[in-house]
Formats: sequence, C-alpha cells, structure tokens
Amino acid sequence: MAVTCPWGNRIRCHAPGPEFGDLTLGLPYVEFPVPPGDAEGIARFYRTVFGAPATVVTEGRSGLARVRVGRGQELVFRETAESPAPYDGHHIAIYVADFSGPHRFLAQHALVTEESNEYQYRFQAIVDPDTRRPLFEVEHEVRSLTHPMYLRPLVNRNPSQTQRAYARGRDAFVPGME
Repeated sequence: MAVTCPWGNRIRCHAPGPEFGDLTLGLPYVEFPVPPGDAEGIARFYRTVFGAPATVVTEGRSGLARVRVGRGQELVFRETAESPAPYDGHHIAIYVADFSGPHRFLAQHALVTEESNEYQYRFQAIVDPDTRRPLFEVEHEVRSLTHPMYLRPLVNRNPSQTQRAYARGRDAFVPGME
C-alpha cells in the first residue's frame, strides 16, 4: 500500500514477510532519491565514518547504496535522474555503539550541526570521505547506546512521555494513570 503523510512523505506499507526477516512492526528501510553517480560515495561515507556495512548495487545505468543501520533495517539511496527536492528539515535517529569515532570525523570536517547533550549530536551533510564533496542532506540524530531512550518500546506508549520530560520505566500506556 502506498500512503502519503500530511507532511508529504511517501510511505510504502508492506505486510510482514521473509524479505524483512523477523521484523513484524517497524521500518525495514528508508529510501532516498539521490543524483546519479552519488551512491558509491554515500556507501563509502557510512563505511568510513560509522563502520556500517554498505554496498552498492548497479541497476542498469544507476546505482543503489544499501546501508545496514540496525537488525533488519537499512538506509537505501537510489540514484535517479529526477531533480532532487530541496532539503526540508526531516531527520532520522540512529543509535551507535561507537559514539565518539564518528563524532571525531564529523567535527574535524565541520559537519556537526548540534551538540545536543552527552548522549546525542546531529549532522546533516553526507560527504564523500575521499573528496569531501557534498552528496546528500538528511539530518541524522546520532545517539549513543547509553541514551536514556535506547530500546524504548514503540507501541502502546504513554502519550504524556515526551523527549524533554522522559522518565525511564514510564513508557507503557495505562488508562487513568498520570
């Protein structure tokens, strides 16, 4: 099923199946359209900066970068001849075991856009690590595995729990409980 959210994001909904491993609820991938010729540099960025498994598959005359970012989850960057839409401020959150290594590279190249706290930072530009040429923009909210919200349940959440006022152990929604 194809849906479009109120903010214009296009989402393809799939039934659980063997192609998604044991993932039954969640986002198995997020796909981004990128200019022709940029898939290899994007894969190299994630391999170099994050040590993430990243491959490039050639499909006809265009490439497709696949970056593994979690158990059964990928970022997919598909080369397309379409003109890229201007960056609109959306972001993704990723949790990493090596929190300081990527930060060191990003800071050395003036790519860190926000130092949120001791558990989290942000960057926006994906660059070719060899040439430093900007390739794509999507804000990454990079969190350490010690972030208080790591492994937070994603269903039946307490709606009064906000990131600003998060209290570990208070995630479950219990009607009538304040």
